[in-house]
This record gives sequence, structure tokens and C-alpha cells, in this order.
Amino acid sequence: MKDFWNERYADEEFVYGTKPNAFFKKQIDDLKPGKILLPADGEGRNSVYAAEKGWDVVAVDYSHTAKEKALKLAEKKDVKITYDLSDLSEYDFGNNRFDAAAFIYVHLPRSIIKEVYSNIIKSLKPGATIIIEVYSVDQLGRDSGGPKDERVLYTKEKLRGLLAGTDIERMEEMEIDLSEGRHHVGKAMVIRAVATAV
Repeated sequence: MKDFWNERYADEEFVYGTKPNAFFKKQIDDLKPGKILLPADGEGRNSVYAAEKGWDVVAVDYSHTAKEKALKLAEKKDVKITYDLSDLSEYDFGNNRFDAAAFIYVHLPRSIIKEVYSNIIKSLKPGATIIIEVYSVDQLGRDSGGPKDERVLYTKEKLRGLLAGTDIERMEEMEIDLSEGRHHVGKAMVIRAVATAV
């Protein structure tokens, strides 16, 4: 999969655009800036936006072509982000470090997803906000983006299990109109959630 993402991000064009995810933006705009973790943030559109809002940003992704573009975008916007190149299953997120984290279209193999979520939740301070937008299993058959493998798509029940040990403030499955570059376009079925670390 690393080769797939390196190849996808190799184009000069930002494949998911340079504007932040709309749900992420709405949530982050209402929070007091602190230190935020953005796993699998690709070309950095959400990381750079958070930095523009005054957040101390740590992004983690394993695509070197994505990192290069994210750092260029940050430079263009005159902000700084920390962008660590690593597989999420091997990264040391630490403990009690972050005031927020966002999973924006983070779709992982079953073999590692529980461990990754658990490690990220452990890295959050009590009261930290978790922001999530991911494709639902009902996205299958649509051409508006996302994995074509049901095993890496989400149900609300699956997401509740992954967020064990947090207070889930909201979780809803809904159809939205996506317009994020050329790979996230059209009507899509997603799950949006906000939770608080305890």
C-alpha cells in the first residue's frame, strides 16, 4: 500500500485539494488551540489548516511524496508542522501528549486498526477532542472515493468499539456531498463522530 500512496501523491496536483476537510474545519474552529495529532494526513491539507489556526501540529504518514507536498504547502502558507514519516502501526505516539486528534479518512487493515486507535487514544490528554470522518460500509458501490474493501470500511458499531474508553459525544452515519480534489467527489456515505478522551 505504501507504493500505491507514493504513486498517488507523486502528481504535482494535490489529489484531495488543499482546503481542509469540512467537518474537521468546523470542529477545529471551535476548539482552543493546543497540540494536535493527525495520523495519515497525506498531503497535509488538515495539518496546515490547523497550524494556520495556531495549533502545534504533528502529522504521521508513511508516504514520502505526501510529506514533501505537505511541507511545501506549509511553507506556502507560512506555517510550520511536524511531519513524521512512519507506518502508524510502528509509530510511538507516546502518552498524555495531545489536546486533540483527527482521523480523517483513516482506513486501516483489521490486523492493526485496534492497536493504532488504542495507541492514539493513550497519547491524548484527559479532555482531548477526537474528530472523525470516515467512509461507511454503505459507501460500497459508489464512485465518490474510498476503499473498495468492506473490511476496512466502518460501521457505527465498529467505530464505537475502536473508541472504547472515550466519551462519544456524537456519532452519525449520513450522506454528504464531497468535493475534495479529484478522488473525493460526489455523494458519499460517511460516519462522523466527536469523542472526548477520559
